[in-house]
Amino acid sequence: MHFDFANPYPSVRTPVFARNVCSTSHPLAAQAGLRMLQQGGNAVDAAVAAAAVMTIVEPVSNGLGSDAFCILWDGRQLHGLNASGRAPASWSPGYFQAKYGKDAAHPPKRGLDSVTVPGAVSAWAALSERFGKLPFADLIAPAIDIAERGYLLPVVVQQKWEAATEELRSQPGFADAFLPWGRAPRVGELFQFKAAARGLRAIAQTRGAAFYGGEIAAAIARFSAAHGGSLTAQDFAAYQPEWVTPLARNYRGHTLHEIPPNGQGIAALIALGILEKFDIAGMEVDGVDSQHVQIEAMKLAFADVYRYVGEPGSMEVTAEQLLDDAYLSERAKLIDLGRAQDFGAGNPVKGGTIYLTAADENGMMVSFIQSNYMGFGSGAVEPDFGISLQNRGHGFALAPGHNQVAPGKRPFHTIIPAFLTKDGEPVMSFGVMGANMQPQGHVQTLVRMLDYGQNPQAACDAPRWRYNAGLELNVESAMRSATIEGLAARGHRMEVIQDSYQDFGAGQFIWRAGDPKVEGYVAASDARRDGLAAGF
Repeated sequence: MHFDFANPYPSVRTPVFARNVCSTSHPLAAQAGLRMLQQGGNAVDAAVAAAAVMTIVEPVSNGLGSDAFCILWDGRQLHGLNASGRAPASWSPGYFQAKYGKDAAHPPKRGLDSVTVPGAVSAWAALSERFGKLPFADLIAPAIDIAERGYLLPVVVQQKWEAATEELRSQPGFADAFLPWGRAPRVGELFQFKAAARGLRAIAQTRGAAFYGGEIAAAIARFSAAHGGSLTAQDFAAYQPEWVTPLARNYRGHTLHEIPPNGQGIAALIALGILEKFDIAGMEVDGVDSQHVQIEAMKLAFADVYRYVGEPGSMEVTAEQLLDDAYLSERAKLIDLGRAQDFGAGNPVKGGTIYLTAADENGMMVSFIQSNYMGFGSGAVEPDFGISLQNRGHGFALAPGHNQVAPGKRPFHTIIPAFLTKDGEPVMSFGVMGANMQPQGHVQTLVRMLDYGQNPQAACDAPRWRYNAGLELNVESAMRSATIEGLAARGHRMEVIQDSYQDFGAGQFIWRAGDPKVEGYVAASDARRDGLAAGF
């Protein structure tokens, strides 16, 4: 692939060219990853170290009580890891309707009854055990140091912190952990998280066992019981992450790989399967035709994903049926180049997230994502070990259907790492953050790289749109005014957003330039957050 390295968009970033790289949304995490590589570790060691640091430096998006997913190239083949949480044994529609009323449609948005068993720590341990080189405790050491000594709060993280304060200050443990002076820390103030340092030490010393069968599991169970939740130590002991085979679909001579359901990565594959039926490269890169077709393809993808995708055993259609080429060709015919539409699901049956990526000179590449879901997640923070718990349980439905809550079941998930190959060889590990923005970001950045030849940093910096529902669309203020006007003329109901972090996510990209020992990689990090791509 020959990229155009002229960047036509306003940016303070340039691509990083190196043989060993780590790209994250916070510089301290990228530095932790590089430290592991410099100590003789590999890309998995770097990714785990960076992920642990991210729980401390970006608690507005993730924590020790997060979930995680990973796709990695081990030098020979791809592996997928699903470390999303499962419902406690006590959860059922009746459990929630008895507590929150018969009209409740979902588990609550915040509090202990929104928490499934967190999987992120299990992902760190599983990745390290199977693919890592360095001792597990070495990987957690940078995070322990930062949690103990503290760090100065950056601008974007502070904005999210401040915005969440009023909603979450009454949740158990939140104020003690995250409002050290009775308020959110200000930009440049020192934030220390000594409870999380204790939790990280216990995780490091036991390779994660303390979290799932030891003192941390017991502490979370006590905390949950004290505040009306039903998580038990047995729920934690029963938890295991799952190694999976990533889904794949070809696009423009490359193959995109995504984690299979219960996640929404299939949405990006569906959208690209639809876009493949159009001459995207023949349309102007930032023009209204190109953007309109991508938006409509994304709408079609989401219509099917929200209707059909959940825990695989509960789905009434298979991923293969949703990705069938003949079916996607029929879906593509529904797109009207002259007007926006509100699509329904088809019938394919025949008859507050962080993302990071790392790569090393031996060819290992890691695409990793972890999240507390909505900002700080549940808002509940176990005080002894600083476990900020996700709220993924809110993603369940109480009504009958493929996503109905049940004991041990995983809810529909939004966080998705991605990986690109060509002819069976690795090309790029990448991801974009932000709820349903993630598959939309995958599609928009890949189209820019594969159809238009834009380099990863330019594709990262380009203005984005975000489809919400119906005909509703958000667009970044940097988008061309003529394109915005053209989309509005076709019926898109748009809001132009100034604060790109809130609606358009951010991303990290590592593109393999050739032999990792010789040419190395091209890495990019999104300026929408305070991130950093670094290497040597």
